[in-house]
Amino acid sequence: MKTTVRAYLRQLAGDEGTTLIETAIASGILLVTLAGLMSMGTLATMHTENQGHLAPRTTEYAQDKMEQLLSLAYGDTTSNSVVFPATIGGGSGLAIGGSSNTAAPANNYVDWLAQDGSLLGGGTAAPATWFYERVWQVTCPSAAYAPVAQPCVDNPAAGVKQVSVTVTVRSSVGGFMLAKSTVVALKASQF
Repeated sequence: MKTTVRAYLRQLAGDEGTTLIETAIASGILLVTLAGLMSMGTLATMHTENQGHLAPRTTEYAQDKMEQLLSLAYGDTTSNSVVFPATIGGGSGLAIGGSSNTAAPANNYVDWLAQDGSLLGGGTAAPATWFYERVWQVTCPSAAYAPVAQPCVDNPAAGVKQVSVTVTVRSSVGGFMLAKSTVVALKASQF
């Protein structure tokens, strides 16, 4: 047993420790690697917030507005759909008009939401605290192909209107690609 302890002590005495230079080089390699990973982590966080959070919210808010508009009668041209629930009179209902361009919203076809999704009202002037802009447009599907605007009639018996809702955000993380969603549906005169 004494020989094993002596052999072990001799082995420990012969080992040399890590030098300060070796430790500094290893630390430098570690820092360079971590700096590369930090930029990748920042990029991943930015994409997660923009495409994993803001983009689905814009889609959700576009669907909410689409459901509200599709619940109106086909011939309704007076309901105020800027408020929720829609009120009778004072609005455009499903009248042909509006704009899908968020840079040039049309009155009675735009509303503004706060960051938590609460409705801030309508009008072409954006409220100071807006975060989501919702615009919608009602068109005749056949009007795009005709040189003159046609009534929304596919055949003598039935009419169809196309409703499109576009939602965009005010800002995104890193100022990279503002989240934007568009939902399109057809509304038949029978409904």
